[in-house]
Amino acid sequence: MRVPGDKSISHRYAMLGAIAEGPTEIHFYSAGADCQSTLDCLKRLGVKIERQENAVTIQGAGLGGLRASAENLYAGNSGSTMRMLAGILAAQHFRSVLTGDASLSKRPMKRVADPLMLMGARIKTAAGGLPPLEIEGGVLKPIRYELPVPSAQVKSAILLAGILAEGETEVVERTPTRDHTEIALEQMGADIARHQHTIAVRGRARLQGMKLYVPGDISSAAFFVAAGLMLPESNLVLQNVGLNPRRTAILDVLVPMGGRVKVINLEMLNGELIGDLHVESSQLRGGEIPAEAVPGLIDELPVLTVLGTQTEQGLAFRGAGELRVKESDRLAAVAENLRRMGAEVEEYPDGLRVAGRQTLHGAEIDPHGDHRIGMAFAIAGLCAQGTTLIKDSACVDISFPGFFDTLARVAG
Repeated sequence: MRVPGDKSISHRYAMLGAIAEGPTEIHFYSAGADCQSTLDCLKRLGVKIERQENAVTIQGAGLGGLRASAENLYAGNSGSTMRMLAGILAAQHFRSVLTGDASLSKRPMKRVADPLMLMGARIKTAAGGLPPLEIEGGVLKPIRYELPVPSAQVKSAILLAGILAEGETEVVERTPTRDHTEIALEQMGADIARHQHTIAVRGRARLQGMKLYVPGDISSAAFFVAAGLMLPESNLVLQNVGLNPRRTAILDVLVPMGGRVKVINLEMLNGELIGDLHVESSQLRGGEIPAEAVPGLIDELPVLTVLGTQTEQGLAFRGAGELRVKESDRLAAVAENLRRMGAEVEEYPDGLRVAGRQTLHGAEIDPHGDHRIGMAFAIAGLCAQGTTLIKDSACVDISFPGFFDTLARVAG
């Protein structure tokens, strides 16, 4: 089977294509609603975009070619769209307002507004640093900024603003986060330097449009990896999955626990590693996920917790307070729904613990509008006794349209 194009990479390729020179042709662009929100916002900024079945073509407007939108820029449910696009809009000589749906309107934006204001942008948020973001763009100055909380989105916003500023902008991250922005900037001609914990970008580089291929999303693949490991007699190959070392923490956790996952057909494409994952049924030991591994697993922790109930020792993790401010409070949502299925769960302010060898029972699941909760509990339903009903199941379309059809096909 194949999984949808990587959400994180799709967002970045579209935004960089919009400020590059010449056309950028993006193959296997994510079909999810979040990535469509990015395209919709770029169109409102005057970017010409054509979407066909397997490719999105973006006619680059150049660094200074975006136009003010007559309407607010609606990011839907996509925090990636709002935070990263804010970095580009901070350098435009016009006013923009970024809004989102009810869920996005509760997510923190002060973390991205603060560094952009240090660069010279004028930004207003709602009370508590929440959306909408009102941005008065202009001439930006370079800064050196140390991320107080690990965030690839905030890092990317600063680097995108840095491309549009004069001089060299530096971002310091003590905990490494996904580096798709740096890779894509290098591919398109930016001057990027990386040394230990610091990423530097030189401003006013001319980005060149190009043909790009989006690898399969490993965060979407994680649900099928978990199902393949958990269900007896499974034998599944997931093709063309992105295997960027900053994204493969899930394999670093599962393989030492006894997970039979092999990487085959590895190659490099547009600076990103891709390959196939061969997954077979496994007896997993479980255990504790170290805190330093958590930032690299933030999207996979819900399904890993479900999987933990079927391991020998159970599963525990701390240091994941960021899950409280995602599309839902994911720690609370996982704990609530596992308890509905009869599982023993201990909830901490920044983590969860589940006992192993638990028998799950079919239940009515409330994903709280969160795609990753909906998909995680579809996987839980596969190993539960009785019928599981997932309310508002269409929420999975945020990242994986066709998820249930794919699951039905591979699960027989």
